[in-house]
Amino acid sequence: MLMYLNIHTRLQYYKNLMMKYTIYKRMKYVSLIALTILIISCSEDPIPLRDPSTTVGEDTPIEWNAVADSIQEATYTIYLGSEGTFVTDNQGDATFQYWPNAHVLHILVDGYLRTDDGSYVPKMKALVRGIRSKNGGTYSNVFNDDMLWLGNSTMRAYNATNDEEYLDVAKFLWDDVLESYSDVMGGGIAWKKDTPFSKNAVSNGPAIILGMRLYDATGEEKYLNRAKELYEWQKEHLVNPENGIVWDNIKLVDGNEVIQKDWVFTYNMGTWIGAGLRLYNETGEQRYLDDALLSARTTLTSPQLTTSGILRNEGQGDGGLFKGIFVRYFTEMILEEDISEEDQSDFLDFLVFNGETFYNNGLSHPGMLSSPDWNSPPGNQIDLKTQLSGVMLVEAVAKLEQEGLVE
Repeated sequence: MLMYLNIHTRLQYYKNLMMKYTIYKRMKYVSLIALTILIISCSEDPIPLRDPSTTVGEDTPIEWNAVADSIQEATYTIYLGSEGTFVTDNQGDATFQYWPNAHVLHILVDGYLRTDDGSYVPKMKALVRGIRSKNGGTYSNVFNDDMLWLGNSTMRAYNATNDEEYLDVAKFLWDDVLESYSDVMGGGIAWKKDTPFSKNAVSNGPAIILGMRLYDATGEEKYLNRAKELYEWQKEHLVNPENGIVWDNIKLVDGNEVIQKDWVFTYNMGTWIGAGLRLYNETGEQRYLDDALLSARTTLTSPQLTTSGILRNEGQGDGGLFKGIFVRYFTEMILEEDISEEDQSDFLDFLVFNGETFYNNGLSHPGMLSSPDWNSPPGNQIDLKTQLSGVMLVEAVAKLEQEGLVE
């Protein structure tokens, strides 16, 4: 029956279920909260926290800016490793991983833009230089998507600070990635430097976005032209024209092109939306916005992407970061001036519902650790990637709150 209801009605139905669950949790935690209040009253907590027994209610708005400050500080404190980089998890695995650290730069930029707090600036610089040091003294990587993530986050750091070092890093990464472009299967960028016969959404959608960011910064047509070319290739090979679902990859197997249509991930939807928005805003061509809207609308209701109105649990490991990437570009869609009021309302309701559910059910208090399932509490071991998705969600809703879209 729910499949026939509009998105507003569905989300209200899911919200009512969440409210019932929240009431149950409040009863369960009454005695614990009383004890916690006594303990907290004896000392000043440096991280502002909300009482988990007073979570979402229509009459109890979440102070998203304060929550963003709290989760940023907790993430920095728990996951910071050596040389300004961040470790794999909160349970002692200090292994350096390139691509989640690229996304740490994103959240540092988020925090800086939201607060104008200068303490974020040296953290950003230390992280970028630390990535190079930990990666053998170079930003080059066999995984093209890893370099594209860093290219995009360094461009955001450049736009936020006007520090040319970030722009230079992004240009280097762009040139390195383009060495994996070929005419195999009609174009596109390979997922890895050593797999020229496998081309993925994750190595092309982010490349389009990076190309557009570099074009905006430099005015050099080569970036715009390549972004357009990559967009047409991805649309032809990796996007379902009926519903905007983004397929994960295409491979050449025994001379035949094989598309992995069963692999559908939130982050690929997000980068496709972000690519379309940028090309629309630069060219004014409606088709780009239409493509992005189709994918955004589908995400709200597709069982491949959502469960009961919540972006689905994609596990920890790499999957833990997927939802956060989607949220980043989906938020840009909400802020796009040229979408209809109905679309903006639907998208806003969806994202805020995810945020409220995560705050109530998927975020530990007072630890500020994120669950891979935004509707269930986190366990003891939480990967950095999983944590980052939670930070990105909170920062997104805090941004919408600053824009006056969330009350």
